[in-house]
Amino acid sequence: MEYKKFNNQYVIRIDKGEEICAKLKEVAQKENIKLAYLTGIGAAGKVTAGVFDTKEKVFKGHTWEGDLEIVSIGGNINTMNGETYTHFHISVADEAGNVYGGHLTEAVISGTGELVLTEIEGTVDRKFDEEIGLNLFEF
Repeated sequence: MEYKKFNNQYVIRIDKGEEICAKLKEVAQKENIKLAYLTGIGAAGKVTAGVFDTKEKVFKGHTWEGDLEIVSIGGNINTMNGETYTHFHISVADEAGNVYGGHLTEAVISGTGELVLTEIEGTVDRKFDEEIGLNLFEF
């Protein structure tokens, strides 16, 4: 991975074999980023993503492997209990044009990942909500 900062934005290249979530968390911790949003594209060989089951209050994931284009990745970085917290969603397409996605758990780059992380001045923490079953923004 390599990245360069321009004002409040980080242009990030994630390399083959690297995992997106881990690398973005690494940048956030190294640069002391407390609040940011993400956008990007690229190519992955393995992606695990899913949906949150609101009745069972658990994420149900799926894993796709092969040549996958990252159609889009978005989300945010903030904090929870003073620690870096990442929340990303992803859409990927296979060679037949089928698109899959959801809440991102893991994405291993097969070609390159081209991401832009925009830092926002301030902090927004998260707190677990028993009723919903998720870590929600706390202002």
